[in-house]
Amino acid sequence: MGYRSKIKDKQVDYLFKAILSLKDLEECYRFFEDICTINEIKSLAQRLEVAIMLEQKKTYQEIVEKTGASTATISRVNRSLTYGSDGYKLILERILD
Repeated sequence: MGYRSKIKDKQVDYLFKAILSLKDLEECYRFFEDICTINEIKSLAQRLEVAIMLEQKKTYQEIVEKTGASTATISRVNRSLTYGSDGYKLILERILD
């Protein structure tokens, strides 16, 4: 049996198709600045940085100091890395050397 999303619906399909249509970083910046608040973008970027640091076996304290993320956020990202849908792992394999 394949992956089953908890968020799948027509609206989310449109959003993801829009994201997949972006061609470069400039287009990403333009789209995300229109669709998200600065704080939403910064929160998503922070979570990704937390995931990278967790994969690098950094301590919670090191992550807090470098990212400013709360321990609750770090714990939530760690839980997703361990028990989630492997979305972080998929991306981290692609963007990290």
